[in-house]
Amino acid sequence: MGLFEFIGIVVVLYYLISIILWIVLDSDIELWIKERWGKPIDSLRGKVVWITGASSGIGKQLAIELARNHVKLCISARTVDRLQAVKEECLKQSKLLQPNDILVLKMDMLDIDQHQRYFDTVVTHFGGLDILVNNAGRSQRASFEEIDLKVDRELFELDVFSIVNLTRIYVKHSKGRGHVACTSSSVGLISVPNSATYTAAKHAIHGYYETLKLDHPSMDVTLFCPGPTHTEFLQNAFTGKHGQVYNRTVQPTDRRMTSERCAVLMATALANKCQINFVGPFPVPALMYISCYYPNLRKLVLMILGKSGLAKIRDTNVPQN
Repeated sequence: MGLFEFIGIVVVLYYLISIILWIVLDSDIELWIKERWGKPIDSLRGKVVWITGASSGIGKQLAIELARNHVKLCISARTVDRLQAVKEECLKQSKLLQPNDILVLKMDMLDIDQHQRYFDTVVTHFGGLDILVNNAGRSQRASFEEIDLKVDRELFELDVFSIVNLTRIYVKHSKGRGHVACTSSSVGLISVPNSATYTAAKHAIHGYYETLKLDHPSMDVTLFCPGPTHTEFLQNAFTGKHGQVYNRTVQPTDRRMTSERCAVLMATALANKCQINFVGPFPVPALMYISCYYPNLRKLVLMILGKSGLAKIRDTNVPQN
């Protein structure tokens, strides 16, 4: 066998194995490798992690998963009673954490003028902050032309500007070091129909965070991009009308990743200081790889799927507008 034949076989095997992994995995290949052979989640033991939007969904499950691995937590959201329930579950899952190791912080992300006060409260309580996880946010469902500009501004205030402001406070405090993470979305990597504002907001977050990594190479920056997940996200999602919520529930039969599994993968990404990861059931990983690395193939796939196909992948049993 000649050199060129050998190289050809290696290339073919590489792409064949990659395609198989795209189909069978519920994450990108890097995160799959890290979960098996990288740093375990319990390597974060004793660290202080602040999770915003921790009263439900991915934020809640991430808090529980980290507590299971004895990570000290600040959990913040607007609803204290739900946060207290999360704290109780966290303490139940850990044999080492004490009540003082989990700080419940009532916080409205839109109260930007108070961000510094919130931050100081966390740092004073724990004596420092190792990882800031910006998880708070809302989704959206509405056709492009039906979206009020007020909705664009309101969603960007929550999903972009509040996150950027809190992140800047942390970057200044850590002097360009430390670890900051954000729960983004698969729509931060590939646009989808019926969510123009949400898609744009996630693209904006990627722009901010990727530039942050360039400005401060010593800082660990993690963008975590879930695909469809079993959470309450759709109930509180924006629509196209100001003050209106989507108010649709996810069905058990939907093809979605559980929030528990999503939390395990996100905790793995934090432990391994990954820069960007995407997770979700097939065909989400395949679509992400095609979108990011094969733009010409992406055009063909999107043309074949069409608007209805993409919408069906995203919201299996939710009626499309």
